[in-house]
Amino acid sequence: MAACAFRPYVKTRLLVDAGIIGYTTCMLNYIFFDHTADIGVEIFGRTKKDLFAHAAHALFDIMIQTAGHKSRKSQVAKGRQIIKKVDGADVEDLFINFLRELLYLFNGTRWVVDHCEMIECRNTRLVAALWVEPYNKKKHSMKTEIKAVTYSGLSVKKFKSGWIARVIFDV
Repeated sequence: MAACAFRPYVKTRLLVDAGIIGYTTCMLNYIFFDHTADIGVEIFGRTKKDLFAHAAHALFDIMIQTAGHKSRKSQVAKGRQIIKKVDGADVEDLFINFLRELLYLFNGTRWVVDHCEMIECRNTRLVAALWVEPYNKKKHSMKTEIKAVTYSGLSVKKFKSGWIARVIFDV
């Protein structure tokens, strides 16, 4: 991302962190940050459930381009639902394990996650409802292949105005 395009976000982020404006004022769910060889992503959520759902969206948004992209609500109505339970030693480990499970859904079984809703989200366990569809070359195209979700530079933090996570994807 160019530095000039990044500056308005920095000001907004500082205002959100300081509690001057709420997270809902800031409409970004995730942004990229500079990283040498991989993809660095900072993800935002008003609640922890929002953070994890936005992380799922960011992962698939980075990997897949959907032809004739429809609204999420119309996709949810047509998709197959999978309930996914994930555990972790702490909130950071849970975050990584959740994203790794989603990456396996795509790499291992060729499912594309259209929508994610968190049913339960504690510090060491979550239950997510995922609406998925099979990868179809006529409908989907690969934008970026993500090989792994890494612990490098990982952080998941709660602020007065919401949650912020930083993660690096190995490409």
